[in-house]
Amino acid sequence: MLSTAKRVVNRIIGNPEQTVTTITTETYLKGIVKDPRHGAVKYLISLFPIFGWITRYNLGWLTGDLIAGLTVGMVLVPQGMSYAILASLPAQYGLYSSFVGVLVYCFFATSKDVSIGPVAVMSQTVAQIIIAVDAQYPGKWAGPLIATTLAFVCGFIVLGIGLLRIGWIVEFIPVPAVSGYMTGSAINIVAGQVPALMGITGFSTRAATYEVIINTLKGLPGTKLDAAWGLTGLFSLYAIRIMCDHLSKRYPRRARLFFFISVARNAFVVIVLTLASWLYCRHRKTASGKYPIAILETVPAGFQNVGAPVIDSELVKALGPQIPVATIILLLEHIAIARSFGRVNGYKINPNQELIAIGVTNTLGTIFHAYPATGSFSRSALKSKSGVRTPLAGIFTAMVVIVALYGLTPAFYWIPSAGLSAVIIHAVADLVASPSQAFSYWRVSPLEFLIWLAAVLVTVFSSIENGIYTSISASFALLLVRVAHPRGYFLGKVTLTRNSTESREVFVPLRKDDVTNQYVKVDPPTPGVIVYRFEESYLYPNCAIINSVIVDHVRENMRRGIDFSTIKMADRPWNDPGPTRGNSLSAEAANNEKPALHAIVLDFSGVSQIDTTSVQALVDTRNEVQKWADRPVEVSRSHPTTLPS
Repeated sequence: MLSTAKRVVNRIIGNPEQTVTTITTETYLKGIVKDPRHGAVKYLISLFPIFGWITRYNLGWLTGDLIAGLTVGMVLVPQGMSYAILASLPAQYGLYSSFVGVLVYCFFATSKDVSIGPVAVMSQTVAQIIIAVDAQYPGKWAGPLIATTLAFVCGFIVLGIGLLRIGWIVEFIPVPAVSGYMTGSAINIVAGQVPALMGITGFSTRAATYEVIINTLKGLPGTKLDAAWGLTGLFSLYAIRIMCDHLSKRYPRRARLFFFISVARNAFVVIVLTLASWLYCRHRKTASGKYPIAILETVPAGFQNVGAPVIDSELVKALGPQIPVATIILLLEHIAIARSFGRVNGYKINPNQELIAIGVTNTLGTIFHAYPATGSFSRSALKSKSGVRTPLAGIFTAMVVIVALYGLTPAFYWIPSAGLSAVIIHAVADLVASPSQAFSYWRVSPLEFLIWLAAVLVTVFSSIENGIYTSISASFALLLVRVAHPRGYFLGKVTLTRNSTESREVFVPLRKDDVTNQYVKVDPPTPGVIVYRFEESYLYPNCAIINSVIVDHVRENMRRGIDFSTIKMADRPWNDPGPTRGNSLSAEAANNEKPALHAIVLDFSGVSQIDTTSVQALVDTRNEVQKWADRPVEVSRSHPTTLPS
């Protein structure tokens, strides 16, 4: 009875009655997780890469990490405060984010070079998000609370992506797309900082880039005394950099010395501008408490109100539309930087672990009221060139930030705002893609160059958010087009002869346009045989196109099996009526000259995936060509080494 019921069920679902060797569900699951307990322990240990190298830490590593950590710290302090101002936050919040970023990252990092902390693009985005939320809910939440909540939510999302090991999603965004919105964002930031550099006021610097540029040009006659500090600082930063680069090439033996002099230019320029600001402004305070130039003024010492973050659910809802763009920036910028330095310095990063590091950094950072932080390209490059050996260098950078936060805040009072704008412009200008880099995108892939250009233009004429969405949407569209329109070739034979006795045949594209050497003679395969090579996976988005290509080739080059001259017009199908009565004889003669179709060989060597829809498409292809040939046609797949002669 049971066996009868089993046969009936198998017949209903189409399962063959004879025994077929298949893999069971139990075997499949055991292949994925061979030892669950060991896998769980291995997973937990992998969350802390520091355990893999800390036991081998030595004095040589310590020296390199100490130099790199202190060097990055000197740059991070002025940059952190500058980026906090860019984010519409008090300067101390930049130091909070700087401290947490460099300290926490070293425990979770798989890159020794990356430096986590405030960055220009993220800071500009935070400023725009604060403006958007405040416009919707005027005065309900303070800017620091909005920024801290954003860091917590985005950090939690990125942490979840890393823990679930789905960091591969960042692979869908190509380099030109990232470079495009980074270039547009850099232009946006520079345009917004020029008015502060010149002391020009009276308009919003958060508007579209082109509007800011126009308003800045209009406001040039109203330039204030701040320009003396801003322009001097910007000129000094570039002058020191160019001079040190020139001297390093002229005196290679002292290149290391000139490198560290160049590194210290941010701190040196800020100190000199601060001293000049103190000398000029200390006795020029007006009755209303203002100074002749904009200065930083009071920066609270130490960490203020350290404790568990207060997350307002209503604020989280208000941040909802802004969370995707902030999360994307955290993901893309950091992974792009980490991979870049891993490739340059000969090591491989773990994208999922890097996302965990970013997630933990931003989530724990809310305890110190930090705002979103991610990888910084300029500081990472500096860290790499300084000779860093391990991620532990972040601890020494954190020490520099702590010293500044607890011991130098009284001196921060006199830092001119124009000087901080000079620091921002100097750092961000390097994010703009060079003409040679943009031209390389055009040479390699014109379509990707257009994505880069679209991202730049949308960012400049609209906003950073729209620029990011444009680059991602265009990248996905291009990917879908490439998947849906795969490359494929009909193959012919080329005979290769080593000497008079040894020769062999290889299969290459039949069209001369697809062969690199135009002088190579490509012979078609045996008459009646078609060989087609797939260059992509054969899946549901592209199977219909490939079906059309093969069927159209058969109809154009192979003999029709049905003689239409013997069929009345009324009996012919409406969609394939065949030749008309007047030219039926000539058409039939031309048809008889073509070879009869015997076989179609499909080269699947480049196919890694196949699905149900594509299998059905193969069946449909076979049916269509057999109907054309009016005879059975063998359709088989083969490797190039076994293709028929």
